[in-house]
Amino acid sequence: MLLYNVFKHIFLVSRHKWKVFILCCKIGMPIRGMLHDLSKFSPTEFWESAKYYDGHKSPIIISKKTNGYSKAWLHHKGRNKHHSEYWIDFTASDQTPVIPYKYAAEMVCDRLSASMCYNGKKWKQNMPLDYWLKEKHKLKMNIKIQNFLTEVFTQVKDKGINKTITKGNIKAIYKKNCIN
Repeated sequence: MLLYNVFKHIFLVSRHKWKVFILCCKIGMPIRGMLHDLSKFSPTEFWESAKYYDGHKSPIIISKKTNGYSKAWLHHKGRNKHHSEYWIDFTASDQTPVIPYKYAAEMVCDRLSASMCYNGKKWKQNMPLDYWLKEKHKLKMNIKIQNFLTEVFTQVKDKGINKTITKGNIKAIYKKNCIN
């Protein structure tokens, strides 16, 4: 069973990385797309994720339910700046700063790709927004970044990915919510 999970996990991560790469190219950040989630192939992240792989939800969620925590998640969020948890500093005056554009934009691509990969053929353009609205209250994140994500996912729902995920549009939404 573990060998089966290893191959299925490699396939899922590769598919996710490919979709992130395509989306990052659309917003003018192909290098961010190529470098996205390389830590998933580190032993700490890979073996836990293969062990708890089920194909329908993140192995990190399953590990947290089983063990109370996930070593893979602790490793992953500490190395990948496109996760809001990377930016939390409880001892700083600004505990949740505004995430820089390139990482916030990569975060959008990551969340869209995860939604598409985990939902497969059932994916609909309202799903990223529905999931975001259900989960955002659980995250410690700068309100400007929350507003940025909400607006992007609302546009995806209303206009679709191709019209929303463009270099000019994502930059404009970021500027409106995070700079002005």
